Amino acid sequence: MRSIAIPSLISTLAAGVAARTVFSAVSVGGAYQGQGVGVRVPSTNTPVTDITSSSIACNAGVSPTSDVIHVAAGSQVTAHFHRLPTGYNGPDPSDPLDPTNKGPAIAYLAAVDSATQSDVSGLKWFKIWQDGYDTTTHAWGSDHLFNNGGNATFTIPSCIASGDYLLRVESIALQSATRYPGAQFYMSCAQLSVTQDSTKQAKQPNTVSLPGAYKSTDPGIVTSIFGVTSYTPPGPPVFTC
Repeated sequence: MRSIAIPSLISTLAAGVAARTVFSAVSVGGAYQGQGVGVRVPSTNTPVTDITSSSIACNAGVSPTSDVIHVAAGSQVTAHFHRLPTGYNGPDPSDPLDPTNKGPAIAYLAAVDSATQSDVSGLKWFKIWQDGYDTTTHAWGSDHLFNNGGNATFTIPSCIASGDYLLRVESIALQSATRYPGAQFYMSCAQLSVTQDSTKQAKQPNTVSLPGAYKSTDPGIVTSIFGVTSYTPPGPPVFTC
């Protein structure tokens, strides 16, 4: 059994405590929409740790913006993460997040009456993408996020109905997650208007509530990043068309 030196472990965990990141910009089909445009960017990079809090939906103390990002169903979208809410501020070994941070990246959508509405309580979310742990390469979603410069790219499902949605993208840091509360949740919500091809039939996804979808006993939330053999991100399965 591989042993880990205590000083090395303490150093790793200490570095992980500062492994903060913020989703603060969107690209659609490779076209960058601008820093903070259409994204409810939190004012700080402080994590949410209480999965029963209303902040687990779109973060704490955020307000809607006047911008709505237009996306065709089936398009590729990129969520841009950086260590600070202001985005990229020059070379930084902890940007987009500290590389000692380990955990999944996940994206959800929720249909809303208006993408600029302030109330996010009671929304019904469905998961559209996740990047957890690769048992072959031993890479986490956070490793991919770091290596890709903070860019998480996924596809808006081609079979969802036209309308306004909130896109919730999160990075979960598990370096202190051996008990609850310990996992650190970093998320923001982007305001989307999705257009569906009128020749296609929309499919109704199964949805979950936030808070509600995550439990303090979930193995994807209470876990150790050391000696991992398998890992399943928290929440429902990914919706597919």
